[in-house]
Amino acid sequence: IPDLRDRLPKLQPRRRQAPPSNPLPLPETPELPSPPDLSTLTFKKPSRRILSPKDHDLFLASPTYKLVVGFVFSLTESVVDTPVSAIRDGDLSPAVKTILQILDKVQDVVERSPPEEQGDSRFGNKGFRDFLDLAAEEHTEWHKQLGITSSAAITEISTYFLQSFGNRTRIDYGSGHELNFMLWLLCLYQLGIVTRADFRSLVLKVFTQYLSLMRIIQSSYYLEPAGSHGVWGLDDYQFL
Repeated sequence: IPDLRDRLPKLQPRRRQAPPSNPLPLPETPELPSPPDLSTLTFKKPSRRILSPKDHDLFLASPTYKLVVGFVFSLTESVVDTPVSAIRDGDLSPAVKTILQILDKVQDVVERSPPEEQGDSRFGNKGFRDFLDLAAEEHTEWHKQLGITSSAAITEISTYFLQSFGNRTRIDYGSGHELNFMLWLLCLYQLGIVTRADFRSLVLKVFTQYLSLMRIIQSSYYLEPAGSHGVWGLDDYQFL
């Protein structure tokens, strides 16, 4: 029997390779302005306005776009190198605690809106529509608990809130609906209900609870991933 030991290549210790260089510069965070004077605000129910490439270009050049990006980036920067465990219940402001309670109430609505029997259908349980309809009936009191008394303000803000759980017609959910949740939080910032001091809690407590809630909703009603392109992201549903 031939001795093949000398013919095998010797094991060489693996050398630590330098990390790949990133040719893309870090994007600059737009300045996040302070909330406006409440006496100057008027409210209007949101509607779809970006319906063409021209509309999209107008949005990208608008102060609203910079406000949204500045808000998301400021939230991100507030939690750099910060674990979820760094935020304790005693650190939460009354407003953040109320937001968490509202998310608990949304989960209660899920439990009161069981999915329908749908046979072999892979996606789109119609029980999801019952969930959204019940949430639409009950959300007004939830917003009043945040100190929002204006019915016009609740009409505007709640549109983003209800859209953040998915589309009622298509029974799907994707990163656009996730962005609606961020817009809801941005509205609360603009109204002075949450402040910069709440940013870490908004990410590490509120947003993480929202993610957990959405996984319950996705699995309960078999929501189709909205506009998913697979390899374009790590997650069919979430982006932020």
